Amino acid sequence: MFFERPDAGEICVLVHIDFAAGLNQENLTEFGELAISAGADPVATATGSRDRPESATFLGAGKLAELAEIRQFHDAGLVLFNHSLTPSQERNLERRLGCRVLDRTGLILDIFAQRARSHEGKLQVELAQLRHLSTRLKRGWSHLDRQKGGIGLRGAGEKQLELDQRMIGQRIRSIRKSLARVHGRRELGRGARRRADLATISLVGYTNAGKTSLFNLLTGAEDYAADQLFATLDPRLRRVKLPAYGAAILADTVGFISHLPHQLVEAFKATLEETVAAQLLVHVVDAVGARVEEHVEQVHAVLAEIGAADIPRLQVRNKIDLRAGFRPRIDRNREGRPTRVWMSARTGAGEEELRRALGELLGEDMRQQALVLPPSQAGLRSRLLGRGCIDSEHVDEQGNFHLLARLAPDEARRIASLEGCRVGELRSNRSSPQYLEQSEYRSQGTVSGRQNSVKFRF
Repeated sequence: MFFERPDAGEICVLVHIDFAAGLNQENLTEFGELAISAGADPVATATGSRDRPESATFLGAGKLAELAEIRQFHDAGLVLFNHSLTPSQERNLERRLGCRVLDRTGLILDIFAQRARSHEGKLQVELAQLRHLSTRLKRGWSHLDRQKGGIGLRGAGEKQLELDQRMIGQRIRSIRKSLARVHGRRELGRGARRRADLATISLVGYTNAGKTSLFNLLTGAEDYAADQLFATLDPRLRRVKLPAYGAAILADTVGFISHLPHQLVEAFKATLEETVAAQLLVHVVDAVGARVEEHVEQVHAVLAEIGAADIPRLQVRNKIDLRAGFRPRIDRNREGRPTRVWMSARTGAGEEELRRALGELLGEDMRQQALVLPPSQAGLRSRLLGRGCIDSEHVDEQGNFHLLARLAPDEARRIASLEGCRVGELRSNRSSPQYLEQSEYRSQGTVSGRQNSVKFRF
């Protein structure tokens, strides 16, 4: 759309300014990794310090002249700012430097545009780009179709700017409708998982923390994983089996980054819904990173922004193989609840500890229950069997299913309310009864103080 803007090349100059009071502070090393991930070739870095940004060009006159010399010396076709620029600052800088200028938000949007593979991902990236572009239309064209008087001089009644704004608005509305349909399909999938009583575990964390490698390790998948920022954009869901719990759904999601552009958070809400709807979050952290605690805080901030701050979470300190002295282990709180697992997704060290911790957290409220299901509830028995929560079963002469299963209280109450079903918490000290006899049921009217159930006596 901006055909008058200079073309951008791969050779680029990075700009990083330190401001007083922490204003617009970003990490320079991370910014260099972002540039390389986008396919750029950084050849120089211009740094400096100021009290506050210059309103017109962000940089002072001296630093701007220095930057122009650096760009000309390296014949760079792109200047990347490790800050957010206003549309007017971006235009003024391009005019003064004679090359394409891109800020941090624009760079992240470009990386997302390169990595999006699914139709949904492409729509989300396009939506974010259009929202970003809509603020940069003014004075983007010189041949505005101005309204003029006189025969043969009357324009279409709109300036080119107005036409662009209207077309972008129409496209944004179209994309939102498409994403609403995506939301509907995802909600159907989540509804099916709820009916099957399958819990969802969502992997979250800073970009390049090793989420996809961990996803592949636990599920046996072979999804693309690389040592680069934002290698994963499209969510992936697979079944995983956990000890002392059974089957669950594991979701791999897009990584976060410091000051993630608001346009991306808004555009990727359909994807981030998998995180919001999860029963447990696994926060993957690069254990050997230089800014671990800062990255942890950034992830917490994004989770709060999307409404997932109150979901239970387990922290996984990944990549322990990169530093000597680290061994796989589970850290617990005073109540014995797992809070952190140390492991390596690349080597598999600590996988058993992680599976055990996940099973403990998801199965905190589960109790072994004795069930009697009539033949008409064979479908329910199949679903419980598919989840791996049945410890033993026996079929009597009438075709009733006698099961020992690990269930949460809410699920036990729901099953007890079904016609012909009986549920009771075990009273025996035996660790694993092999079967139940019909004559051994003694109706009590409650299970753990709940109605519509029976207790069993062995």
